[in-house]
Amino acid sequence: MAKVGIVMGSDSDMAVMSKAAEVLDEFGIDYECHIISAHREPDVFFEWAKSCEKNGVKVIIAGAGMAAHLPGMCAALFPLPVIGVPMPTTALGGRDSLYSIVQMPGGIPVATVAIGGGKNAGILAAKILAVSDSALLEKLKAYSERMKEEVEAKDAVLQETGCRNYAK
Repeated sequence: MAKVGIVMGSDSDMAVMSKAAEVLDEFGIDYECHIISAHREPDVFFEWAKSCEKNGVKVIIAGAGMAAHLPGMCAALFPLPVIGVPMPTTALGGRDSLYSIVQMPGGIPVATVAIGGGKNAGILAAKILAVSDSALLEKLKAYSERMKEEVEAKDAVLQETGCRNYAK
């Protein structure tokens, strides 16, 4: 089965990036997960990014904060899709990360999710893989249906109890 590579520059990113792993687990998608600093260990990073394709990785999810070089560097070295996850930061709330990831030069695209959007990165990776995997596509359709049913159930409770008495 196709594999996803999850990479982050620091263990402080784990809370966000673990949400991508949870989604991949839910869909039964294999993945590998690494902490690699493009700035502190560039040789390790280059080796990993260049070996992903031959190791069966079809999509990389790269989380980064502040200067946020990791997703763009992955996209420069890896020929398949890269999804960037901007990390929330204390200085600018993650806008620095978002701008760094989304503003890539022509020819080096990085699909970018919301600040702290690890869950959506996992779902987007699954959708990319589902292009050529009909069983995974069916799982995604079922997932969407469950989300719809959850919202309908919450609305039914709201209609029954009213806005002031609504309890989740």
